[in-house]
Amino acid sequence: MAADLRQSQLEHLHSRYVGTIHPDINKYDWLTNQHRDTSASIIGHPPLHSYMALADGESKARVKFELCERMLQPCGPPPEKEED
Repeated sequence: MAADLRQSQLEHLHSRYVGTIHPDINKYDWLTNQHRDTSASIIGHPPLHSYMALADGESKARVKFELCERMLQPCGPPPEKEED
């Protein structure tokens, strides 16, 4: 009974938060989640955001725009799916 409850809670967590890892995640999805989390963290923390803008010699708005654009496909296009 308790195992069923934990399994349903885990399934709910995975459906609600896409970035939560599970045993069947592949390398591409894991890296994509890592890159997106990093970009979101930089955007969400003003000191990091300011530091990146200063280090790149760009405006904060340009850095934010580039980070948002990079979140679309941070690791390039997804690999081809293998057919079984």
